[in-house]
Amino acid sequence: MDVLERIGEQVKSNAVVIYMKGTPQFPQCGFSMRASAALQECGVPFAYVNVLQDPEIFENLPRYADWPTFPQIYIDGELVGGCDITLELHASGELKTMMETAAAKTEANA
Repeated sequence: MDVLERIGEQVKSNAVVIYMKGTPQFPQCGFSMRASAALQECGVPFAYVNVLQDPEIFENLPRYADWPTFPQIYIDGELVGGCDITLELHASGELKTMMETAAAKTEANA
């Protein structure tokens, strides 16, 4: 499976996934730390991919959705954006709603 197919499978098979530097428990950059904290505060389970442990994903993810930076947050198969957008959505309450809706949809299709 080519790396873009692998990314596509990860994005489609998880209601919410963050591609980040490090893990939610041990983030390796401030942007990843803030974005994953916002996701955690919503109380909805999410998947993560540590791009530092997968050089292929690190190099190719920016091509997948034409987004050059990390972290990248996908909800319901769509790129939401990076840290700033995620924090804005969290502050407005939209992030939790988006995550809950995606999780419910994924559960219904399981």
